[in-house]
Amino acid sequence: MNAFDTLKQVIEGRRTTKPAQMNGQKISDEDVKEILALADWAPTHARTEPWRFFVLTGDNLQKFCEHHADLYWANTSPETRTETKRDALLNMGSKASHLVISLMRRTPEAKIITEEEYAAVAAATQNILLGATAKGIASFWSTGGMTHHPAMKLYLELKDEDLLMGLLYLGYSDEQKEGMRKIPLDDKIIWV
Repeated sequence: MNAFDTLKQVIEGRRTTKPAQMNGQKISDEDVKEILALADWAPTHARTEPWRFFVLTGDNLQKFCEHHADLYWANTSPETRTETKRDALLNMGSKASHLVISLMRRTPEAKIITEEEYAAVAAATQNILLGATAKGIASFWSTGGMTHHPAMKLYLELKDEDLLMGLLYLGYSDEQKEGMRKIPLDDKIIWV
């Protein structure tokens, strides 16, 4: 198989696997380090390399889920919060092996617009998801819960110009998912 076919297979094989569908099997820290090394090769304007990652596993992953659920409960109005949502956040990491918190760290002296820095971190995050797929690891890029709430930014001690991109749950799953797209590719491309 040539390099394009291998890359195509990995990209087309990437699936979102929710943490509840993971089986609790642990990933080696070495595999996670190799996956994170792929993130470091994302495109970056002016070489600002704005991606940063917190990696949590074991008790620290569970503590984060507890804090996430507490943040949700404390920062959501009693009229809209639900115990079901709180419990879901509390248990997000129960079957995941690792949680990678992906964030954008701005370089104030660089004159790169936020959208370009955001795109660079999104590309780095996609590299993580593709690396996980290539290693047979299931992944879920979550932007739900309190991910984009100021309380989470404060909890993680992020700077004002930093941006939390998402929570990447990594683990193994016994389920195989089929891929699909709703809009035909030809409807998304205009040849000029």
